[in-house]
Amino acid sequence: MSFNELTHAASPYLLQHATNPVHWRMWGPAALQEAQEKDKPILLSVGYAACHWCHVMAHESFEDPDIAAVMNELFVNIKVDREERPDIDHIYMSALHAFGERGGWPMTMFLTPTGEAFWGGTYFPKHEQYGRPAFVDVLRSVARAYRADPGRITSNAKIIRDALAQVGSAGGDPLRLATVDTLAAQLVGHIDPVNGGLRGAPKFPNPPILELLWRAGTRLDQPSYLELVELTLTRMARGGIYDHLGGGFSRYSVDERWLVPHFEKMLYDNAQILELLALCAQRTGNDLLRLRARETIAWLEREMMDGAFCASLDADSEGEEGKFYTWTWSELVALLGEEDASYFAQFYGVTPQGNWHEGGPGANILNQLDAKAPSAADEARLAPLKAKLLAARQKRIPPARDDKILADWNGLMIAALVHAGTALNEPRWIALAARAYHVLVEKLDYTDAAGARRLAHGARAGIAVRPGFALDHAAMMRAALALHEVRDLSGAELSAHDYLADTIAWARAIEAHHIDSSGLVTMSADDASDVILRLAPTHDDAIPNAHSIYLDALVRLAAASGDETWLARADSLFATLAGVVRANPVGHAGILNALDLRLRGLEIVVTGPARQALYETALSIPFDERIVVSREKLDDIPPTHPAAGQKTDGATAFVCSAGTCSLPVHDPAALRITAETRLSGP
Repeated sequence: MSFNELTHAASPYLLQHATNPVHWRMWGPAALQEAQEKDKPILLSVGYAACHWCHVMAHESFEDPDIAAVMNELFVNIKVDREERPDIDHIYMSALHAFGERGGWPMTMFLTPTGEAFWGGTYFPKHEQYGRPAFVDVLRSVARAYRADPGRITSNAKIIRDALAQVGSAGGDPLRLATVDTLAAQLVGHIDPVNGGLRGAPKFPNPPILELLWRAGTRLDQPSYLELVELTLTRMARGGIYDHLGGGFSRYSVDERWLVPHFEKMLYDNAQILELLALCAQRTGNDLLRLRARETIAWLEREMMDGAFCASLDADSEGEEGKFYTWTWSELVALLGEEDASYFAQFYGVTPQGNWHEGGPGANILNQLDAKAPSAADEARLAPLKAKLLAARQKRIPPARDDKILADWNGLMIAALVHAGTALNEPRWIALAARAYHVLVEKLDYTDAAGARRLAHGARAGIAVRPGFALDHAAMMRAALALHEVRDLSGAELSAHDYLADTIAWARAIEAHHIDSSGLVTMSADDASDVILRLAPTHDDAIPNAHSIYLDALVRLAAASGDETWLARADSLFATLAGVVRANPVGHAGILNALDLRLRGLEIVVTGPARQALYETALSIPFDERIVVSREKLDDIPPTHPAAGQKTDGATAFVCSAGTCSLPVHDPAALRITAETRLSGP
């Protein structure tokens, strides 16, 4: 065995540490066995490729031979990519929270040889600073405690084990839209009225919360709710969190104005933001948000596609965070000339002094927070200047790209592209989604030993992570359903693929391998051999929770397939979740958004050989409010459906909700009016 196993890894994050003098092991039974045979505690380090502070700790400590020697003497050292193994990350992040720590990455956990956490933290500096002890002092103290006080170690491990085993209260009264209404009214007071987003800093996009506010605003006819979402998206679109040259949004803003981002770009963030941009632009006609959606998709095509979509772009380049993205005044003048540089600067906040002092002398983050909105004429003049700067930027050393292909993140982006394409009448985006979908299925779909279809979590360099997680299957269900819904849309250029069969196969995989005894959805499969605990988290995180995506998909699958069994399963899961959602509605906004679709969403059935105009009108209704079912003949609808048995003549649409359907409508204008009437009804 080599001293550092990471030379054999596929993960870009693990490969970043392959030359460390630390004797890193990869997570698995062999590493745990080594710890048990040597009776050494485990140092578990978890991070991801685009993580700035992970790089800092690596450079300070893991690359230092003296610190590595202490690590190697006292611990079995295991390195985990949180994106490759979100289940391992979640187990130990939950343990860290149980210690009373906020959590974050890099995560540094200390485990017994059997893998139970007994202490941990996040970033530890090389030397004592920031109120944190020096890393080598931490190492020696933990190892000394492990040897000298085994009773305390056992007690700590038991406390954490018991805490992780606890589940929230289940059952109770059914969830109702009143819960959404109450939460939305409360959230209004927590939104920054100037900058949007939740008050204070740092500022995260928080898509599930924004979506909940949007859904409540449209249902309750509360323009103020919608305006707060539009304000948030607009300030983000004008802020430094957005890449004004290349497109795409960074992870979050460290300040309350959205000016200074944490510069990594994550696929899952951009997927969720894209859906919100499309919803808001569709309803309000906000040209800026439409433009940002278009530019973000251009970034995806240019920088993030490798068949399917890659995971992320790093925050750092040349060892400095944000260096790739920032500009000095002298750089602008050298590239654009004095006159054009001055013109550009007035729209993008560039000054000779700079606006980001942490980035170095005169560093500027491009933004439009304080500038007047450019007119059409301004945009025409600015476009070639932006193109020139982008071309010059492309010659810089770029941030590293994590090019692993993940099923869950791709599923989120594929669905987002389809939904944005229908909302903003961009069928080419749907074609892009389909291309990524088919590449991903080819790479990650497999048949297990029992002959059932499953998904791997991800793949890189020919190595797949199997079995996949619940969110992989749920997100790809939602992606497949989105493509199934638009399979006949003009300009989408979809192949005659059975997306519905894919959805059902992956739904069955969740049923077979990811449902625990309480009825909750577990992250890890029941046949995963290297996890010490199968957890079933329900709360929202930066990456959507599997329960919310699965519930949304089940509701849509029931309509698409005509099989009410899937709806019964959704209702059963909503009932199981009722207690934890009521106890913490803010943390479960994603589940409440799925509930809104279940209780209020329209099922629009279009039939007849000449139904294309009705079909495309149905698809143009906001995707968060409808499910479109297209059938050649009304007889193709199950006899239990409320539209079954009605008389039709030619192309016909029925707008159904809450178990009843409208009278048949035969022209697009009537369909739109009927849908709006149903949505605004009690």
